[in-house]
Order: sequence, then structure tokens, then C-alpha cells
Amino acid sequence: MTKINIRGVEHYYQFTEAKSSDSSQPVLVFIHGWLLSYQYWTPLINELKQKYSCLTYDLKGFGESKLPLCLTDNNLSFNLHSYALDLQELLTTLNIKKAWLIGHSLGGSIALWGADICNNIVEGVICVNAGGGIYLKEEFERFRKAGENLVKFRPQWFLNIPFFDLIFARMMVKKPLQIKWGKQRLKDFLYADEKAAIGSLLESTTESEVHYLPQIVARLAQPVYFIAGKQDKIMEAQYVKHLASFHHLFDHDQENVYCLEECGHFAMLEQTTSVHDYTLQIIEKYQTNICEDKMLG
Repeated sequence: MTKINIRGVEHYYQFTEAKSSDSSQPVLVFIHGWLLSYQYWTPLINELKQKYSCLTYDLKGFGESKLPLCLTDNNLSFNLHSYALDLQELLTTLNIKKAWLIGHSLGGSIALWGADICNNIVEGVICVNAGGGIYLKEEFERFRKAGENLVKFRPQWFLNIPFFDLIFARMMVKKPLQIKWGKQRLKDFLYADEKAAIGSLLESTTESEVHYLPQIVARLAQPVYFIAGKQDKIMEAQYVKHLASFHHLFDHDQENVYCLEECGHFAMLEQTTSVHDYTLQIIEKYQTNICEDKMLG
């Protein structure tokens, strides 16, 4: 991992060069979800790096992207727009001219915002276990309160509780993940910055933010695809399809939505091969179209 200062916060990122030497290909940029880190993209990147350069990073306040102690509350913002601005500066600083954004859960929402403000760089978006656009007041209030309480009660001795990592390996998935992922999820849960964890939760789930996301999807000219887990209880497939329906590709037999069998909220770990295959299928479809247009031109 390498670090870079983005808008006053040291961000840790990892750039994996493609094994092929085709510089015309876009860079695949991976954005993790809430209380997570870049780590969960590793199995997918190990497959995709054969052809595409891959960039992944820790969002500010998560993973290794620690918040500096000198920043005051007035300097901090953890809404989707702020995280998208971080992404914009990261792409610009690293001189990335063409990119596809691939975001998981909260990272999917950040990817959509990023595509909106970086439309000269971002060629397309793939949202994994990400959807929404429907605001249910009572349910959201319960969800926000439960999440806030969860973040506030995270004693470090959780790391010493026997088999606690097994619980994290089983949460939110159809079948248990490998124990190493349970350990990683526990670590990321415990070490996420409280301000960032609570701020990103509360600021991304307001009524105005929830209702604004479909507006972004509707105006995106780039292709936008969604990968959902049929057994995802966190972001149910119906909510994924709802957000996808605002994009013009949805009108063609819902062709921008892929629903995975035997899959919960961590599709990139639970169904790595399927996510890899769909990702290649989607991106190469548009790369082929670009090449054909150039030949005709």
C-alpha cells in the first residue's frame, strides 16, 4: 500500500498494474463499503489484473486512511459528495484518464456520485450489493439508531473473544466466509474512526440524500450496472432494481441488473467468479464498441 494526501487526509491506496501492456484500457477503481476496507476486493483484483490495471483505496476514516488529529469537526464531512470529491482528487493526482468505478454497498453510492462529478474520466459504473432510492422514515430511523449504537460500543477486547471472528464470517452472507475474512471484518469494524463511521452512516441516509441518488442515476450518460445477491438482507434485490430502473439501460429488459444465486451482501467474496465474469462481460462490451467506433471514424 502507498499513501497520498487527499484533501488533508493521508489515504492508503494500492495500484496493481495489468499484466497486459494495453495502455488504452481503462483503470478499474474499487470502492469499499461501510466499516470495511480495500482488502475485500483482493480476490477479484487477482483475477482482473490479467487484463486491467486496478486501483483500490481506503476511504477516509476507514482501514489505513486514518483521520489526522489536527482536523477539527468543522473541517470534516462524510457525506457522499465529500467522498466523491476525495475520489476525484485521487484520480486526478494519479493521472488516471479513463476509469470504471466498481463500488460495494456504500461504495456503490460513492461510485455513482463519482461518475457524476468525474464524467470526463469515468466511463462506467458497476454497483455491487448497492441500491436504494426509497426512503421509509421509521425503518431508516431504526437503522440509523442501531448503526450509531453499534459504532459507539466497540471495545477492543472484542478481538480477544474466542470465536468472535466466526460471527463476523457468518454475518450478512448466505454461506460462511473463510475465517480470514471474519478476522478482517472484525478488525475493520473495531478500528474504523468513530467520526467517519457515524458521519458516513447518518449523512448518507437522510431523506434528501436517499431521494437524490435516483436523480444522479437518471442523468448519468455512462453505462451503469448493478450486481445483487438474491439472499442479501441488507440491500435486497428489489431495492437494487428500484435504483437501477432510473437508468436508461433498465428499459431494455432490465439488462443492467444481475442477480446472483446463493449470495448475500458480499458478492465479491461469496461469488467471486460470477462477479469477475459479469465485470469482464460488461466492460469488454463497451471497450469493443469504442474500438469499432474508432475504426469507423
